[in-house]
Amino acid sequence: MKKFNIRKVLDGLTAASSSSSSSATAQPGTPRENDVVQETLQSEHFQLCKTVRHGFPYQPSSMAFDPVQKILAVGTQTGALRLFGRAGVECYCQHESGAAVIQLQFLINEGALVSALADDSIHLWNLRQKIPAILHSLKFNRERITYCHLPFQSKWLYIGSERGNIHIVNVESFTLSGYVIMWNKAIELSTKTHPGPVVHISDNPMDEGKLLIGFECGVVVLWDLKSKKADYRYNYDEAIHSVAWHHEGKQFVCSHSDGTLTTWNIRAPAKPAQIITPHGKQPKDGKKPEPCKPILKVEYKTTRAGDPFMVVFGGLSYDTVGRRACLTVMHGKSTAVLEMDYPIVDFLTLCETPYPNDFQEPYAVVVLLEKDLVVIDLGQIGYPIFESQYPLTIHESPVTCCEYFADCPAELIPALYSVGSLQKRQGYSKKEWPISGGNWGQGTQNYPEIIITGHADGSIKFWDASALMLQVLYKLKTAKVFERARGKEEKPNTDIVDEDPFAIQTLFWCPESRMLCVAGVSAHVIIYRFSKQEVTTDVVQLLEVRMQCEFGEVDSPDPGGEQTPTLPTSAASSSPQEAEPPNQLSAGINSSEGPRDNIPCLQVRSSPLKQSPGYQVELVVQLVWVSGEPPQQITSLAVNSSFGLVVFGNSNGLAVVDYVQKTLLLHMGTSELYSPSDPCQRQPHSPRKPRQPSGGLCDSNDGSNNSEDRCKSPTSGSTSPCNSDDERKQNFIEKAKMSRKISSSGEQKPELDGKDNAFTRSRSSSVTSIDRESREVISSFYFCESFPKKSDSLVSPCLLVGTTQGSVMMVALCLPPGSEQKVLQPVSFATCGTLVRLKGGILTMALLDAGGTLLPPSDEPWYDPNASDEEKEKVRRRRPATPPSSQESQDTQFAVLCSEKQAKVVGMPSQTRIYKHNITETSFVLRADVVQTGGAYCIACFCANGHIMTLSLPSLRPLLDVNYLPLTDMRIARTFCFSNLGQALYLTSPTEIQRITYSQETCDNLQEMLSELFTPVETPEAPNRGFFKGLFGGGAQSLDREDLFGETTAGKASRSLAQHIPGPGGMEGMKGAASGVVGDLARARVALDERGQKLGELEERTAAMMASAESFSKHAHNMMVKYKDKKWYQL
Repeated sequence: MKKFNIRKVLDGLTAASSSSSSSATAQPGTPRENDVVQETLQSEHFQLCKTVRHGFPYQPSSMAFDPVQKILAVGTQTGALRLFGRAGVECYCQHESGAAVIQLQFLINEGALVSALADDSIHLWNLRQKIPAILHSLKFNRERITYCHLPFQSKWLYIGSERGNIHIVNVESFTLSGYVIMWNKAIELSTKTHPGPVVHISDNPMDEGKLLIGFECGVVVLWDLKSKKADYRYNYDEAIHSVAWHHEGKQFVCSHSDGTLTTWNIRAPAKPAQIITPHGKQPKDGKKPEPCKPILKVEYKTTRAGDPFMVVFGGLSYDTVGRRACLTVMHGKSTAVLEMDYPIVDFLTLCETPYPNDFQEPYAVVVLLEKDLVVIDLGQIGYPIFESQYPLTIHESPVTCCEYFADCPAELIPALYSVGSLQKRQGYSKKEWPISGGNWGQGTQNYPEIIITGHADGSIKFWDASALMLQVLYKLKTAKVFERARGKEEKPNTDIVDEDPFAIQTLFWCPESRMLCVAGVSAHVIIYRFSKQEVTTDVVQLLEVRMQCEFGEVDSPDPGGEQTPTLPTSAASSSPQEAEPPNQLSAGINSSEGPRDNIPCLQVRSSPLKQSPGYQVELVVQLVWVSGEPPQQITSLAVNSSFGLVVFGNSNGLAVVDYVQKTLLLHMGTSELYSPSDPCQRQPHSPRKPRQPSGGLCDSNDGSNNSEDRCKSPTSGSTSPCNSDDERKQNFIEKAKMSRKISSSGEQKPELDGKDNAFTRSRSSSVTSIDRESREVISSFYFCESFPKKSDSLVSPCLLVGTTQGSVMMVALCLPPGSEQKVLQPVSFATCGTLVRLKGGILTMALLDAGGTLLPPSDEPWYDPNASDEEKEKVRRRRPATPPSSQESQDTQFAVLCSEKQAKVVGMPSQTRIYKHNITETSFVLRADVVQTGGAYCIACFCANGHIMTLSLPSLRPLLDVNYLPLTDMRIARTFCFSNLGQALYLTSPTEIQRITYSQETCDNLQEMLSELFTPVETPEAPNRGFFKGLFGGGAQSLDREDLFGETTAGKASRSLAQHIPGPGGMEGMKGAASGVVGDLARARVALDERGQKLGELEERTAAMMASAESFSKHAHNMMVKYKDKKWYQL
């Protein structure tokens, strides 16, 4: 895990890098209000490092299991390693080359792992430290690696090559032995063709001196290691994919490319003892069955009390076109075909014993799929699956947005878990999860953390992310609110996106009141309340909003001039009858009845809706088509539970809805927020074209808007041209700059392809067309209690509005004193004009008091809306607005404003700029949040060029500037989010969440917080050979491999064959061991346990040898006495 040292960033100095320049300046003549604020955060409080990675390994390619340690390892096509133990024990590490992992081999119960990569290198990983590291590497120069085999309790690794040769490596020193099995010596001399690559290597379970070698062409060779010659050769006319031994070492099974399984007796190489085609149709005339698809892998496992298990992957008939991938389990006369949801990558059969020469006793099968991991219970009828203990369903539907809440109220996780436990599926195996190795870390992080993910199918998942773990708590399906089209012919033609009409675009969650508000790509907003009781809603409350602005065809005025532009006329209504649509040319597609008007994009269900405990629909708000013009997608969203208001905005303006009274209170065009004399006022251009892609949820790419050329979501990387490495490396920064290019006052805006606008953040999605880029779009909201005007001396409820043009406007809210009065007296609003302007679009806003403490928006405590009236009355009464208090003339608040380019701190109520900081000149900020860490507040920023920065508050001193990601892709840009206490995360692949920390304290304690993979476990006893086998040599035959493969006998290997590369694992292990007292004590305990374990094993072996020798002596003496006086003919 790479750490970044930022101690060189000095407090109070200007931090500069090649990609960003920043400066903190105080306005001349302005009193330094921050002098009274004692800032405690310093640069030494910050350090950046990765913590853990959650989710399913992206593009898996191989798998291995340690049957003693109970640890599962998964390799990927990008060179990543993911290790899994018990629930909560996970580890991620990466090969520097990034080459695909083609095979993994555990050194069983040794705390080590060998990985073979597609670049013909093998690596030895040390798993005895919390952050695994490579101890040795060996890079082959002249041969391609195709297969590896490491016998149990052996230090000699067999490596098969594409040329058909087998090399032997000492895993302790990672040096090659001079012993080589050449392909031309293994096959018959009369064979004129090359046998192909080595596809299998294994030693006879009963004789370690016999090595079974499988070549791709169909030839299998039983090689005698001592005599260096082939004992038997087995020929079949179909290519081989895998080989499996019977534990007695007398038979083996091969799987072939025609869907057949051949069983061979080792002493009868002439023909197979049995040929079966598991899925082939057996013809009646005795002819050969029809060929099937290749059987890619077979495993043959025996049981002591019953028939053996044969597990097969592949081999289906060719007439099963379109059938899902299947795993076939043959047990005795029964054959079970288990269908999988995704294609199978690999499978492993888990057995009770690690010894290959004993009855295997299989109990489970681990199946690695392209997008899932399934564990099947072989011990129960019907082969049920185990309930997964890992958070592998992040990508169940592509993730479209993500939010992170650290240090949230403690009662939230139990509340969400209690309602989420009711959603669990039934029918799982009743046995415990079999992958149960490792130990949890001894971390000091005990605060609750919650991650919320929005998905393309309209679902929302709540995750418990406490203590570096991840567990799903609750799943909400927002699509239940709407009617679903049953067929293509019934699909409505009023949608504004081509794919995923229910996809979540942005969400807002208030942890204190538990209010949830989500905005979808079909221009809809849904407000949810949390309830512990089940209800049935007869009619879903619906509010249709008509948002449209008509603009004059005039150019934008010069901000410095005195020209006053014409204000647009705005129209909004909560029902189609309340407002007449303005006269406007139809930009939509005309139907036979005329242009679409007052039609929402989705149809809310008319039948009763049964709502389980959890989040229940309070109100649905839909924007409707206006005179053939589709509604614009929601770009920003905010909820205030104390005021009972939800506000959302797009390129047409903003709307405020009272979700308690179910009424629309306000609709206002963006330009109406400016005062008539405001020099910053901008004149929007004409409306956009009707059809648009799925907003910021699609990866941007140049070219047409055809659905084939566009991604469905941020996770569909393989189907989008923009996700290819070459294009991303060449064009990302340029496209990102263009997509977020916002001109400052007086600048000319370039015309862009609309699909490149994919970056507006702060709970907002992207601007998606040329015309919307030319408009001023609402980008962020912030409810607060502040001073609406300079002359005010009393605080009052306000709404800060930020736009993509860098303007921050204030809207004053006039609330009635109590909830009873609110029914009779509606909320009124007053625009107060522009507060301040910044370069770039506004990303985040916050309010600090005079002491530098965050003033969060007011909220009401949670109450169950379905509880009894007596319980409701205790907490239901609205919290009134903060009572007016007289303030002195000096500024008592700081407004913190951050845009794509700079940050400003403004004193309130004087509205005087106190501090300004230019965050970047050559790039732009993708995400910014005001967060708490180290007992104080700061601004955390993530730039498009990969830099992560923090700024102190209120003085905006640079505290951290690290070039974290050398290249940022679109997915990371959309999902990156900061949280309190130095935590952050992003979606590093379509299936994985990467968590990082920018806190020095967390980095220092990371070793103790991480889970431990290796735990001292005693190796099971070897199977008992029995008296007669021990006496007459019928048991397993051992081999002194050291004498056979060592340098003294086999000589040295050619230096040009492979290059040895020492790894950094030793140094990393020393660092890990020196990382704290807890780590020291734990490692000392492990060492003592291992020492005692080895001494105990030695003592047991010595006693067993003495007993065996004594027994042999007695029997020899008895036989001597018995036959001593007999003649030779009497024997």
